[in-house]
Amino acid sequence: MSPINKLRGQLIVSCQALPEEPLHGPMFMAAMARAAALGGAGGIRANGADDIAAIRQTVSLPLIGINKRKIPGCDIYITPEFADAEQIVRAGADLVALDGTVRPRPATTPSLADLIARIHDELRVPVMADCSCLADAEASAAAGADILATTLSGYTAHGHPPSETPDFDLIDQMVAAFSLPVVAEGRIYLPEHAAEAFARGAFAVVVGSAITRPHDITRRFVRAIPTAMTGNAIDQ
Repeated sequence: MSPINKLRGQLIVSCQALPEEPLHGPMFMAAMARAAALGGAGGIRANGADDIAAIRQTVSLPLIGINKRKIPGCDIYITPEFADAEQIVRAGADLVALDGTVRPRPATTPSLADLIARIHDELRVPVMADCSCLADAEASAAAGADILATTLSGYTAHGHPPSETPDFDLIDQMVAAFSLPVVAEGRIYLPEHAAEAFARGAFAVVVGSAITRPHDITRRFVRAIPTAMTGNAIDQ
């Protein structure tokens, strides 16, 4: 079975941690991926060759790889060039996710279509395009992407505006417009959010911070404490 078909109807857990976060590092991300697998996840999304290699040794789930790298003068940083894709596939990624927006690409990558074609031809893996709006999805589909995702909704100047909730409208638009699988990703904090995304036709759902970032999870609980309570701690 292809890695895409294995992801149908599955929860994909995004196991990522920034350098300044307590759980940054391959050992922690591999443990997080194993925990996700034990909980019933059907796939993993991970960043960077080191984390991906460690996760690949830990779980056998389909692994969506990204390689975040900032390039001066370019807004695109999710797997911006072929070398980034090559590194993560060599490390064990079954699929490559990349920036599928209509923003200018690095000078070394003439077009999104060229990048996707090279990944298909040389690395022999499917490509998931992270989009911020319907125009991005249209461009990515035309460029040969195998999967379309709502990952970047709210994170680009040209796409949908920022929001505290999942972009269900974009899921609706993409599902209606394309026969390609549409993956829901971004601000899916509750099981009800995931269920709603599937009800709207999502092929799979990616959840990250709500599962794999304990400091974010803690912060949401702390924010729920009534203000009047925080100044009335009881001495123990």
